[in-house]
Amino acid sequence: MSDSERYVRAWEGFWAESTGEPGEPFWDADPALTAAPHTALFASHADRTLPIVDLGCGNGTQTRYLAGRFPRAVGVDLSASAVAHARRADRDAVAEFEQLDLTDLAGVRRLGDRLGDANVYLRAVLHQSEPADRPPVAAAVALLLGRRGRGFVVEPTAAAKTVLQQVAERPGGPPEKLRQVRKHDLRPAEVTPGEMPGLLRGAGLEILDEGGTDLAMSEHHPDGSRVALPAHWYVVAAAGGGPAGG
Repeated sequence: MSDSERYVRAWEGFWAESTGEPGEPFWDADPALTAAPHTALFASHADRTLPIVDLGCGNGTQTRYLAGRFPRAVGVDLSASAVAHARRADRDAVAEFEQLDLTDLAGVRRLGDRLGDANVYLRAVLHQSEPADRPPVAAAVALLLGRRGRGFVVEPTAAAKTVLQQVAERPGGPPEKLRQVRKHDLRPAEVTPGEMPGLLRGAGLEILDEGGTDLAMSEHHPDGSRVALPAHWYVVAAAGGGPAGG
């Protein structure tokens, strides 16, 4: 089995066994702790009249939040089961969801052609991508932005490994949410701050702003505090693009 086939099978297996309920996956924290603060960091750079695309949307928790802040929100995911969960959970039909492999740049381009210039939300996707797939995923961001769109990209840093190790080694073993990650061979790996600028600029993106943050997870430590992974965020635009105008 190739790395790409393993990757597809792992994610489809995970989502096929999931109920799709918000908060069930380890990373699926409430949007008030995730998409909301990220949108605040992003807002001054983005044209809010443009649609937004949530790349790697999973069960659509964050996409539905974004749909209330942009005129159109589209969530895409590699897993057909994830997309089915997202559509089922979107009872008010506020967003759109479709299956898309971000390394399929022809498919990404077709989506971009339908939407026109769009904003992009990419949360903790690159670190779960195979190293060879990271440049195409970054290129997918650039294709969707066009001239006027802006992207928000956030990834765990190397320090996140220490937090994950603490969760995995707690008395009694890892919690069920982390057990599911391991069961399906989902392999979190850091994308270091030093690697990220190269990936983004290599895809033809300009970094407009950046900073450190913590990525809230849906899991808690035994003392009741929330598990949060050290991370770094970037706001990006197509290199040479004009002002957002929004």
